[in-house]
Amino acid sequence: MKIQAILLDFGGVIAEEGFQQGLYAIAGKFGLDRKRFFQLANEAVYNSGYVTGTGSEKDYWNEVRKHSGIMATDEELRQEILSRFIPRDWMLEVVISFRQQGLITAILSDQSDWLDRLDSQFHFFQYFDAVFNSFHLGKTKRDSTIFVETLQSLKVNAGEVLFVDDNIGHIDRATAAGLQTHHYNGREGFMKKMKELGLQ
Repeated sequence: MKIQAILLDFGGVIAEEGFQQGLYAIAGKFGLDRKRFFQLANEAVYNSGYVTGTGSEKDYWNEVRKHSGIMATDEELRQEILSRFIPRDWMLEVVISFRQQGLITAILSDQSDWLDRLDSQFHFFQYFDAVFNSFHLGKTKRDSTIFVETLQSLKVNAGEVLFVDDNIGHIDRATAAGLQTHHYNGREGFMKKMKELGLQ
């Protein structure tokens, strides 16, 4: 089925994966095992409700501090992460090309209000027809219904959408929902996939 819409994850696809890189940096600063700390802090963003807009950033960092023992301000911790979310210029150029081809372009991201902060700095929302952020949706890509609702909003059929994410769990759920998918693991593989689909 011909692709009508491209649905892209933000961190790790449109931009560098600032969340993981930032948490690794925080772990290093406090002498913690970085993989263990990442798992703890990643779950905390869900458990605190921050990623679905039901909890605040303060709730999130308090949860992280409670389970890790780190001592730093919310501002210091946030900066470690946001400074590493750098949009990939080449990917934005590809998105512009998609739009020139008449494709719908959208972001689907498990993010907090940090995504809005980042857009105010880098102004990347302008390249997309729609932005679906878990913080405003009240649900994440761990909930398969997010894909159904996103398709309804875009007014496209599942098989006409290509979903790109670097998280295999999200890819599996999107595939099960009928979307075409690409598990992002680098520029070369992504561009090869686009060529195969006749999009590049």
